[in-house]
Amino acid sequence: MSTCIVLFNVSAQTDEEKAQHEHNQWLKDTFSKQHEALIPVVAVADMFYACNKKRKIDPIGYQVKELIVKMDRDVLANKLAQCLAGESIKSETALNFGLLGCFHEQLQELSKEDRQQKMVIVERAIASLTFEERQKSFTQCVTDQAIGYLK
Repeated sequence: MSTCIVLFNVSAQTDEEKAQHEHNQWLKDTFSKQHEALIPVVAVADMFYACNKKRKIDPIGYQVKELIVKMDRDVLANKLAQCLAGESIKSETALNFGLLGCFHEQLQELSKEDRQQKMVIVERAIASLTFEERQKSFTQCVTDQAIGYLK
């Protein structure tokens, strides 16, 4: 009689563990899909933010967060294309703008003076890195940045 109870408990525990595992996998899949969908939006927002700051094609001084959270994706993409004035989104210019925008966003919590000092360092670092190193840095920066927008 006690053997049946033990087998039933083991079976119930296994079903519970299986359900928990399936739920955890669903969470991972959902998070991954959201994150993957957000990365290009964040990258374009970073590029447009820095491009617009320098070239002033749009009179509105957008913040990166506003571009990511509020602006329609097609509108954002069109604004970036206009700002890049025919250059590819994969160009060095676009990449450099992306890095500047991403690091500006990461340094937002610093005082204006500290942020300006750090951005000078960022600009020097950008100038010293190869294209591939800048791509890798931008990918990492955007990936980290996108995680913050999932919360």
